[in-house]
Amino acid sequence: MTTGQHNIAIISMACRFPGAASVEQFWDLLKGGREGLRRYTDEELLAAGVAPERLADPTFVKAAQTIDELEDFDAELFGFTADEAEILDPQHRVFLECAHEALERGGYDPTACPGHVGVYAGAGMNSYLLDKLGRRYTSGSAIERYRLMLANDKDFLATRVSYKLNLRGPSLSINTACSTSLVAIHSACMGLVGGECDMALVGAVHLALEKGYSYQEGMIFSPDGHCRAFDAQARGTVIGSGVGVVVLKRLEDALADGDWVHAIIRGSAINNDGADKAGYTAPSVGGQAEVIADALAIADLSPDSISYVEAHGTGTPLGDPIEVAALTQAFREGTGRAGSCALGSVKTNIGHLDTAAGMAGLIKTVLMLEHRQLVPSLHFERRNPEIDFDASPFYVNTETRDWIAEGPRRAGVSSFGIGGTNAHVILEQPPSRTAATSRRSHELVLVSARSEASLDRLSMKLARELKRRRELELGAVAQTLACGRRSHAHRLAVVVDSVRDAAMVLALGDDARVRRAVAGRERRTPVLVLTGASVDPAEIRELCDALPAYRAAHEDCVRALGTTSVDPGFVHEYALVRALMSWGVAPAGLAAAGPGLAVAAAVAEVVTVAEAAGLLLGQAPRQLEPARLRVMSLSRGRWMSEVEAGRADSWMGGSGFSSLDALGPDHRPVEVAPAPGRARGLAHVLDLVGALWVAGLDLDLAAMHGETIGRVPLPTPAFERRRHWFEPDSGGEPPLAAASSQLRAVFEAGDPVAIREALTTCVVDEVAKAVGGRERVRLDANLFDLGLDSLVLIGIAAKLATELRVEVPASTFVEFPTITSFVDNLSVQLGLTAAETSPGTERVSRRAQRVAARRSDLD
Repeated sequence: MTTGQHNIAIISMACRFPGAASVEQFWDLLKGGREGLRRYTDEELLAAGVAPERLADPTFVKAAQTIDELEDFDAELFGFTADEAEILDPQHRVFLECAHEALERGGYDPTACPGHVGVYAGAGMNSYLLDKLGRRYTSGSAIERYRLMLANDKDFLATRVSYKLNLRGPSLSINTACSTSLVAIHSACMGLVGGECDMALVGAVHLALEKGYSYQEGMIFSPDGHCRAFDAQARGTVIGSGVGVVVLKRLEDALADGDWVHAIIRGSAINNDGADKAGYTAPSVGGQAEVIADALAIADLSPDSISYVEAHGTGTPLGDPIEVAALTQAFREGTGRAGSCALGSVKTNIGHLDTAAGMAGLIKTVLMLEHRQLVPSLHFERRNPEIDFDASPFYVNTETRDWIAEGPRRAGVSSFGIGGTNAHVILEQPPSRTAATSRRSHELVLVSARSEASLDRLSMKLARELKRRRELELGAVAQTLACGRRSHAHRLAVVVDSVRDAAMVLALGDDARVRRAVAGRERRTPVLVLTGASVDPAEIRELCDALPAYRAAHEDCVRALGTTSVDPGFVHEYALVRALMSWGVAPAGLAAAGPGLAVAAAVAEVVTVAEAAGLLLGQAPRQLEPARLRVMSLSRGRWMSEVEAGRADSWMGGSGFSSLDALGPDHRPVEVAPAPGRARGLAHVLDLVGALWVAGLDLDLAAMHGETIGRVPLPTPAFERRRHWFEPDSGGEPPLAAASSQLRAVFEAGDPVAIREALTTCVVDEVAKAVGGRERVRLDANLFDLGLDSLVLIGIAAKLATELRVEVPASTFVEFPTITSFVDNLSVQLGLTAAETSPGTERVSRRAQRVAARRSDLD
């Protein structure tokens, strides 16, 4: 149990629930009092494979609580080959995407999270393995079966997320049936309180692939698709599909790090009913009451302070009365006020999501706390006669209304699993947000995506969000986008002076202000152009206030000089170059003219800063050190030789300024001083950084932002999904299963050239199956870089060994990881070609001799 002394912050959420593909859509569905239920036509069900006789059955309910795009997955984002994605449990796929989104919405780059991030996750029964991959599993080779096991077993959900997102905290797959989500929450809180992790990614997923179901009296399934929790007409619920993930952090850490706190977890508890109930699947008043009372005690709160409970609320004639009786028992000593605590069940909106049910209830309650509104529990008209609400503090809330409470808004969330594992979590409204203040007059907004179309869509989503939420602090928006997102190839950068300005520029795509490029296409290395141009003292003050790295370098320079009477252009340009370099700008060299040569001498460490300032006054230094950077004298129009760099007069000016074309095609000039007519001061520096970032420079953006401003939830790039779905009746055979009689025939014919070509074709075909097409295969590409794992390559080696009836060691691909090198090596081992050897060594290895001998025995 967590202790009340350690409150836990919920700093981010992501979900895909029936009728709601995002947190925002989920809130709209809830406050609108809508269901996510989808009803199907006979034509849709027939196309989905439902038998006609089942459609004719009057007990068949043609409805489901499902989510869209179950067959699709952004495999490329997570480094899966096409074959890997096809055999991966869809529950793992959607959970990975949701986990990635939750971290980014929280303002953390999923591939570079600080500290130890734990993963606590659970999944439902894998019907994809049963329905789609069953025959493939039973008929597959040992390697194929092992791969299918790794891709589909519940045990590997959490560790797969940790591996794909490089998270190094505890990684636990947790399953307690319907209470999985909240048990995972409780376990993560324990991990945070115990110091096992600094942040926790927590969630659950359940996918039901069937469209429609059969109603049977006494079962949990509703006869009409509706869940009527606590109502006299309640006859059950609908098992649905969904995934939800939250990110947790110790509250004190979240506040210190500027995280956006959606709600606080004050306490949690878990237990089990034991044998004190009617049967294994039956609920228990005693077990439920105890876990609720324990959670309240751990939170050190009276039941009187709880004004809402999100119930398990399955809408069954037996379960609902037991749950209310347990709640009443747990609350009895804390309050005697009838009607003081609202009650609801998200299952009336989206059905019963099995392992993900508690997460849906938790996210719903967090949203109500954050928006200060209660949303309706649907389909409640007349209470179940077995529920005595008058003897309890509870009432079923049936409308959207403001959530008014005497003290802080607090809520309980319950989740009870078949088998008796119960969980209860106490939530509290988020703390008041102190308005973060930035000392910057401008900010740099950075946006990236994996395609041009995706970048355009994300820009528009951001524009709409910023237009809607103009109260956001611009510095927090900029920091979230710069430091809390994974950087992709298609990039956009713009300098803005307000949230309104950002929304407008992103919406209009103003070419005069927006910089766009595809990172990596720019092959030129940067060269900083220094001119020692004059600068307004107000600009220096602005940069010192806004940029800690500039301020530190400026102070170091002034301290080294012992005076401020030196040309301010020199001090400014030196400080700016040092700031740029501290942010990760690693120039290939410097190009300088006039006073800029003295700056270049200091930056290249040819002389000290003080001696460089003396150069401006015509004072030659006593000694010059070798330059640490190449320097071009723009007055001469060429790079300095070592001899020239060693002469003091080379650093003392020269009024000419040759064209920057003299830098050549391999270098990109980066003018430190703004061009005439362009923005100056901070706006210019940020624009300069933006230009370098969109070109693909790997910058330390966190260092550029300096002190923490804050993080805000903002739209994330859309996933670029493709269909990855195995249909057992498609006629396709599992990779590595079909025999290649053609290869064997060519091998037995004995033509070395034909054998080598056939070997190459065979390996290319098998790799193409794994990566999703021959167009993705390159003969000289490292196969591991293409995303193939060792099991696929072991399978290819095993197939070749079987077909050729020779030894092909599984480790060969480690030594020879390209198709060309693998086939070359195999050709040598088979005696088809001679190995490249030094004089005096064997032309053919002993292994090749053994293979040749084995071939002669077979012949």
